[in-house]
Parts: sequence; C-alpha cells; structure tokens
Amino acid sequence: MDSIIFIIKSILLGVVEGITEFLPVSSTGHLVIFQNLIHFKGTSGNYVEMYTYVIQLGAILAVVILYWKKIKDTLIHFFPQKVGYEKSGFKFWFMIFIACIPGGVFGILFDDLAEHYLFSPVPVAITLFLGALWMIYAEKNFRTTKGRQDLNVSVKQAIVIGLFQCLAIIPGMSRSASTIIGGWVAGLSTVAAAEFSFFLAIPVMVGMSLLKIIKIGGLGVLSSLEIISLGVGFMVSFVVALVVIDKFISYLKKKPMKVFAYYRMAFGIVVLLAGILGLF
Repeated sequence: MDSIIFIIKSILLGVVEGITEFLPVSSTGHLVIFQNLIHFKGTSGNYVEMYTYVIQLGAILAVVILYWKKIKDTLIHFFPQKVGYEKSGFKFWFMIFIACIPGGVFGILFDDLAEHYLFSPVPVAITLFLGALWMIYAEKNFRTTKGRQDLNVSVKQAIVIGLFQCLAIIPGMSRSASTIIGGWVAGLSTVAAAEFSFFLAIPVMVGMSLLKIIKIGGLGVLSSLEIISLGVGFMVSFVVALVVIDKFISYLKKKPMKVFAYYRMAFGIVVLLAGILGLF
C-alpha cells in the first residue's frame, strides 16, 4: 500500500510540473508547496531533489517534440553561408546562448543561497503574490500588439530577456513569467516572447537538471521504487506539458496574462495563511 501511495504522489507531482512549468505561475514554487503538503519523501536523502530535476526534463522533452519542426529547420539551415546570417540557425541558437549567459552566471553565484533560504512554502507564497503584482504592472505597461512576431531577436533583445531570466532563481517568481515580461520589455509580441522562452528553456533546464543530477550522484543512490517513480513522474510531466503548451499559446493569441496573476495572488494568500497556521 505504501508503494502505491508513493507512486500516486509521484503522478500528482508530475501533473503539477507538466501544468506549471511553462505557465507564468512558477513550477518550482508549486512543487515546493505540494511536496510539503503531501509529505513527499523517499528513503534516499536526495530523492526529492532528484525527482524534481527529472520531471523537469519530461516537461522540456514536450517542448522539443512540439517544436521539433522549428528545431530541425534551424539545424538544417544552421550555417550562414547557405541562407544568410539573419535567417540562419546559427544566429537563432547564438541568441539563445547569449540569453543563457546572465542566468548561468547568476545561478552559479546565488543558486545555493536561494535553495537554502527560499525553498519553503512561506517565502514561495510571498514571491507568488509579489510576482503577480509585477505581472499586472508589466502587462499594462509593456505588452503590445505591435511587437516582433517572429523569433529573429537581436543581441540586445536576447540580453534583456536573459537578464529577466535571472529572477527565476527565486522560487515562486516563475522563469516563464520573467522571460515573457523580458520579451515584452525587449519589444517582442506575447506569443514570440513565450515561444522564445520555451526554446530558452531547452538548454537552461536540460543543463541545470543534468548538472544537479550528476552532483547528487545519479540514479545509483536511489532504490528501485524511487527509480520507477522517476520514470512515472517523467512520463506524466511530459504528456501533461504537451497539452498545456499548445493550449497556452492558443490562449496568449487572444487573451491577457493577468488571469494567471490573479491565480498567483489567490494561491499565494492561501499558502501564506496555511503556513501561518502551521499546516506545512
């Protein structure tokens, strides 16, 4: 019975990851809260941390599958000599690389500090609420229907988005929200900002997850049941993210993002009250 409950918890958290990874609501924040809420723990000391990074890879795989046509096109037309620099895959991935640099440096400097002090429900709840206010302000002042519609961003735009991505180190802030707002500030349309955010997630999340998994010690430190739960969580996260990404892009073409801000505010208040009452 304990094994079944353990797998059910893995499935639940896989669903949470798949839904929240690419929505501007903070997947890390939700995982921190739900892991505490359902008392998700393994027999191995680093299991929960390992699980978190593995299911993130499942969500990232969904981006690769959904945008494989675009990815393949950038690889086929990678060299500027064939199609010119502006249309080349080299430029596209070079801009992604540039956007990765600020967050990479920031992560190296402050990741351990953030994990030590901010990875608990109450700080996440506060950040969810404050981030919601920031989203409402940013959408009102920076979102435009005249922004760049394609992903042919400039170096300056890539740097701006990369700087905003640094905020994602704070659990509850949301990498998706930060980079989409960065895209607005840089002059991108909402859909272009969201899609650039998706592509940016591929090297960022894959690199971070793999480094963390290696740092923890790999699968060799886990029990067989824990390894099975990783596979289950990975697949659930992948399938759910496939659906959510497609629906999210369709939503952004017609409607504002403030509905996610209102959700963040409400959820943040509920979690904060639960924390004050000692329910975590």
